[in-house]
Amino acid sequence: MSHDRGRRTSSGIEIERVYGPADVVNQGVPAPGAPGEWPFTRGVHSDMYRGRPWTMRQYAGFGTAEETNERFRYLLDSGQTGLSVAFDLPTQMGLDSDDPRANGEVGRVGVAVDTLDDLDRLFAEIPLDRVSTSMTINSTAGILLAMYVAVADGRGIARGNLAGTVQNDILKEFIARGTYIYPVEPSLRLVTDIFSFCSEELPRWNSTSISGYHMREAGATAAQELAFTLANAKEYVRRALDRGLEVEQFAPRVSFFFAAHNNLFEEVAKFRAARRLWARIVRDEFGGSDFSCRLRFHTQTGGSTLTAQQPLNNVVRVTVQALAAVLGGTQSLHTNSYDEALALPGAEAARLALRTQQVLAEESGVRDTVDPLGGSYYVESLTERLEELAGTYLERIEELGGAAAAVPFMTEEIHRAAYAWQLELESGERGVVGVNVYAENEPYVPIVVPDYEELQQSQRRRLNEVRARRDGDTVEKALADVTAAAQAEINVLPAMVEAVKVRATVGEISARLGELWGSYRPS
Repeated sequence: MSHDRGRRTSSGIEIERVYGPADVVNQGVPAPGAPGEWPFTRGVHSDMYRGRPWTMRQYAGFGTAEETNERFRYLLDSGQTGLSVAFDLPTQMGLDSDDPRANGEVGRVGVAVDTLDDLDRLFAEIPLDRVSTSMTINSTAGILLAMYVAVADGRGIARGNLAGTVQNDILKEFIARGTYIYPVEPSLRLVTDIFSFCSEELPRWNSTSISGYHMREAGATAAQELAFTLANAKEYVRRALDRGLEVEQFAPRVSFFFAAHNNLFEEVAKFRAARRLWARIVRDEFGGSDFSCRLRFHTQTGGSTLTAQQPLNNVVRVTVQALAAVLGGTQSLHTNSYDEALALPGAEAARLALRTQQVLAEESGVRDTVDPLGGSYYVESLTERLEELAGTYLERIEELGGAAAAVPFMTEEIHRAAYAWQLELESGERGVVGVNVYAENEPYVPIVVPDYEELQQSQRRRLNEVRARRDGDTVEKALADVTAAAQAEINVLPAMVEAVKVRATVGEISARLGELWGSYRPS
């Protein structure tokens, strides 16, 4: 059965039968150049993976800190080269595990962190000065980063030796994901506080990972993901400059986070176009050096592309998506597990996801040459077309006053794209194997579901124990210092570090800022 929605990409680009030199216009945009040279279309390093492969950074978070630590050490022993932490929704939303609003959500989509003790257990027996850590956290990014620094301080690890990334991308929460707490302006102030703190204290730390991934998961096309991500990045750069930072102080540590979906060539072209666009933006609009113009990014394969039907098909989807990320020049990669459309990844599925990357790195030959698809008439044409489409969106966002002002516009565009995709799926115009093409009964895949009620009760008991043994007056003073820093428009991160050290909780710090700033209410 053939389900053909026409020869076009997710971004609506019509695909010709064959491509030749005339299809690569390259008018008004920089030439591709050499790998490692501006505008970095062909990669941010001259040798890319010939020296060493991309960082294999598998995302994980399982209820309690101990369970997640066990998975981290399992993945490291299996050859993973970086950590990536998933936090549960209460932690992301600034709620302690015993908050009534957290009921039923503790530990469900990631690890529950209430106090410094939780984070210390999370990284037990893991050398923080030798492993880089990515933390997917936004509204409470400052608090979790403060905890990470406090854990390192407690172990005698110099802050300058800490390497990793804190997502710290609040705009995409307003646009697509929803784990916001405070209004837009104070939220952006927290973003720049982290920029400033990292530039002074954490020279090896990426102060933000600007995420197109979540917008793509919400239904954005490849062109929208590209444009909206860079629009958000421009907003953060402007805010940092307004704060008094120099572009060279923070731009080299800005990183990006993109999705990889199923259209292999469109995804490769998207990554190439992203590097070229960002190089032009940083140089032409902000006066950055070539070093600051490099767009470095992490990729995760598409969670929204996974199917609960015939879940083993997801192994193939993830392989295609991982290949797109590598051919597109990613710096690090997470490959989803085949069972993630059903539950938290099982150990066997997580290992197979990691092995997928390792087979690509060791057996496929993709590391042998840099940008192997560079010069393909088709890929170069797609790169130019995606840059053109993204540029049109960027111009519109500028007309609206920048990304912060254009949140409703970007949200509406994603909604329209998601609706169009769903209509194509339901009409059969878009085929998904195992869902509306080649659908059949498949063997049962065993799923292990944790006892979330017991997990929640256990986490609450631990939180109560910490509160019982800490010094209440010391905690109150530390919380007052956080509030005072916020009121005085000085960086709140140093006060947060001291507060978490005396066991102030994520919820308590977040609540104090909420009393000062209020909550975001979508219009």
